[in-house]
Amino acid sequence: MRFVNRIGLLFAALVITTVAQATEIATIRSPDQQLTVLVDLDEQGQLSYQVRSRSDKVIEPSLLGITLNNTDFTKRLSLAAVLKQPTVNDSYQLFTGKQQFVDYRANSLVVSVTNQQDQILNIRFQVSNDGVAFRYELAGETTDTRVVMSEQTGFNFPAETLAWLQPKAEAQTGWMNTNPSYEEEYLQAAPVTTAAITNNGWVYPALFKHNGQYILVSEAGGPDYYSGTNLSNNSQGQFKVRFPDQREVVTSGGYLPEHTLPLLSPWRILAIGSLKTITESTLGTDLARVNQLKNTDFIKPGIAAWSWGLLKDDFTTFPVQKQFIDYAADMHWQYVLIDADWDQKIGWDKIQQLATYAKQKNVDLWVWYNSSGAWNNTVYSPKSALLTHADRIKHFAKLQAMGIKGIKVDFFPGDGSSVMAYYEAILQDAAAHQLMVNFHGTTLPRGLQRTYPNLMTSEAVKGFEMISFFQAFADKEAQHAATLVFTRNVFDPMDFTPMVLGDIPTIERKTNNAFQLALPILFTSGVQHLVTTPEQMAKVSAPVKTYLQSLPTVWDETRLLQGSPGEHVVMARRRGCNWYIAGINAEDNTITLDIDLSFSHFSSAQLLSAGKKLTEVETQQLDSKQLSIKLNPNSGFVIITKGDNNNECTTSLAH
Repeated sequence: MRFVNRIGLLFAALVITTVAQATEIATIRSPDQQLTVLVDLDEQGQLSYQVRSRSDKVIEPSLLGITLNNTDFTKRLSLAAVLKQPTVNDSYQLFTGKQQFVDYRANSLVVSVTNQQDQILNIRFQVSNDGVAFRYELAGETTDTRVVMSEQTGFNFPAETLAWLQPKAEAQTGWMNTNPSYEEEYLQAAPVTTAAITNNGWVYPALFKHNGQYILVSEAGGPDYYSGTNLSNNSQGQFKVRFPDQREVVTSGGYLPEHTLPLLSPWRILAIGSLKTITESTLGTDLARVNQLKNTDFIKPGIAAWSWGLLKDDFTTFPVQKQFIDYAADMHWQYVLIDADWDQKIGWDKIQQLATYAKQKNVDLWVWYNSSGAWNNTVYSPKSALLTHADRIKHFAKLQAMGIKGIKVDFFPGDGSSVMAYYEAILQDAAAHQLMVNFHGTTLPRGLQRTYPNLMTSEAVKGFEMISFFQAFADKEAQHAATLVFTRNVFDPMDFTPMVLGDIPTIERKTNNAFQLALPILFTSGVQHLVTTPEQMAKVSAPVKTYLQSLPTVWDETRLLQGSPGEHVVMARRRGCNWYIAGINAEDNTITLDIDLSFSHFSSAQLLSAGKKLTEVETQQLDSKQLSIKLNPNSGFVIITKGDNNNECTTSLAH
């Protein structure tokens, strides 16, 4: 820790030098002129940038630069050129997330610098109305491999900035040495000077607040040879990009980025503005690499029934899975996920029988795989079956022939470059056999769902299973859920596996059923695994069942109506002409929410709210577009509005 602190102090000193002696060399503004990026070069040849939102300096001068095994671009740099680029105009389709069809527009500029060996580094900036992105680009063509040793990319926040930060767990710790897997809790409104809880820093996305404005920091668009990075910080509130622990690798794999030229870094992303701007931003996929799949016809988002969430290991049996297929069919859900050890407890022949039976019920199956080789101590199977291309082709061809539609792959070792390449290899081979993918025990997707649309969701969250294991975490479920909407789930699909409508074995539930019904709307996932069981569903009211039978997983539009991280949230999502509005209260006191539904143009609307008992849900038909809802702690609500085929929604459907 002493070494880390010394590095942090050195970083702070470098930033201060940049502030004192820097000369502005480039300026780029957003299309609406509200965001401004200033790029500076100081007398020591160090490159830095700063960001202003209107008149507020949200990012103070922060260093830029990259170090390779044979090349240094962190000091003694000279300006070669400032090249204005054409305006970026991009339109694309997503199969997961808050918005199906997306338009992205940004102003672009390249700052080109040379080092003392006359080698060239380009830093490409793109500034949109909702944020700033930049990446490093090394041009040329080489046959020798370059290794990126470090970045000095910084995010220097004003001292009074507050942060919502998730620690990154130490590599090779936790249950069966399965960390890190992005399954920690977010710190709430912490000072930016807060010391890291582990030696592994903080994960993306990290949320910051300064003078009423928010900044969400993440990354996207990294090539498969680049490591997944995260953040470290020092006692002055200055954050810096850091590379993963050298143990975060597949067997015999590397952890640093290695590639010939040309070489690109991921985009460093800062979504900036109000909470509404942050939650509605699509920068995480705007900057991702484009769709690599020629065939996407097999990609079908949907709802999955899933026994393991509440019933755990002992119920991965043929009779129980058959019961869950019947359950999914009754609920009009598309899928059933059969979890770990299915190959031993059910067997390949019986899985084929289940797949055939499910197809007769208009339901399809997903099955679980263990990603790992020797990098953890897990024993769940099928294990070590996906390590090579030949292994994957063998298994995926068999699954495709059986009619299996997706795989859940668990227990990845972290963020090393070899792991990032492993993710893409699985997605490529799965797509070749028309299989959708769900990554678990995993890192953040970082926009990979745009590049490979068969990636339907990823865990990378402390999800429901931890609620089912630990009372202390179950006690904080509401606060956690009201944080994830503004952090983890802003850009990338999240397999939280929400919604329990009855008892959790050995756990005292704190949230009511109205709260639980809100979660599948608040959380986005290409495949939404709902953990409630057939027995629990049999006890709900007819309106609740009807709502869950027609619940979308693909959204045309998303609007944040109100909220605050870790406190409360009200989110509206549209599918076609219908709106689904969900709210939860994570505060310690009862709050009153005034909601204006005039945007929904509804012809009919229904409110699902809390009854007197934990599992009781009341139903009310709404005839007014102005609504006042009193919401108790750990409670929630859902409003479903039916549209009147107005121009807004019919235009979207024809997009």
